[in-house]
Amino acid sequence: MTRGSGMTRGGRMMGIAAVIAAAALWGTTGTVQALLPEGKQPLVVAALRLSFGAAALIFLAALRPESRRAFRALPPAVVIFAGLAIGLYNLLFFWAVLETGVGVGTAIAIGSAPLWVTAYEIGIKRQLPDRLRAFGQAISICGAALLVLSGADAGASGFGIALAAMSGAAYAAYSLATSRISQRAPSATVAAATFTVAAVAVLPVFLIVPLGWLAAPGIWPAMLFLGICATGVSYALYTWGLGRVAASTAVTLALIEPLTAWALATVVVGEVLTPAKLAGAVLLIAGLAIVTVFPKR
Repeated sequence: MTRGSGMTRGGRMMGIAAVIAAAALWGTTGTVQALLPEGKQPLVVAALRLSFGAAALIFLAALRPESRRAFRALPPAVVIFAGLAIGLYNLLFFWAVLETGVGVGTAIAIGSAPLWVTAYEIGIKRQLPDRLRAFGQAISICGAALLVLSGADAGASGFGIALAAMSGAAYAAYSLATSRISQRAPSATVAAATFTVAAVAVLPVFLIVPLGWLAAPGIWPAMLFLGICATGVSYALYTWGLGRVAASTAVTLALIEPLTAWALATVVVGEVLTPAKLAGAVLLIAGLAIVTVFPKR
C-alpha cells in the first residue's frame, strides 16, 4: 500500500483505531506489573518485555511469505536507529520510574513525546503545527498530567525527571523513524526488525542485574503477557498505525495509555475516583477527539 492510499480517510481511521488499541494494551502494564513480586528488577522486566516482544514479532512476520521477504527492503541504518531508540526508551522509562515514582515518570515520559515530535517538525522540517491540533495536544497532555499526577508523591528527583524526559525523546525518535519506513515493508516486518535490534542491545542487562526474583512462583504468565501482548502485539498495531497517521498524531493518541491504566486501577484495583482524576480524563478525551477529528495537514 502506498502512502497516498494509506492516508485516505478510511485508512486514517483504521490507523487511529490501531494506535488506540496499542496504547490500551500498553495501559495494562501497570496493573500486570503490580502482580509481580516486590523484589522485581524493573530493568530486567524491560529487557524481558523486549525479548519476548521481539520473538512474538518475528513469529508474526514469519507467518506470511511477503513479510519474510520484506526484511531485505528495510534500510539497515533506520532500523538500527529505531531499534536502539525503542530499547533506550524502555530502559530509561523503567529507570525513571525508580527515581520518580510511576505517576511522575509516566506523565513526563508519555506526555513529553508529542512535544518532542512537534519540536522536530518545527526545528528540522520547518513545519508549524495547526493551531487547533496544537490546542488538542496541549489539553491532552494537561489531562494526562492531571490523571497521572493527582495524588502522586511530589518528591521526584531532578535526575529522575531528566531520565523520564529522555525516555520521551527516545520514544518520539522511534515513532518518527518507524513512520519513515512504514511503507517499505509490512508492519510486522518493520516491528520485528526494530525490536530484534532492541532486544540484542539490552542483553547486557541480564549480566549486571540480579535475576533471582524470576524464580518466584506464578511470575512467568505475567511476563509472557507483558512481552507478547503488551509489547509484541501492541507494537505491531502501533507500527501498522504509523503507516496511516502522522507520527505527531500517533504519539498524542498514545496518551490513551495512562487513561487505560487509570480505568483499570479504578475498576480492578479499587483506586479512589477523585475530581482531579475525573477532570484529567475528560480533558484527555477531549484533546484526543480534536487531534483525531482534524488530521495533520
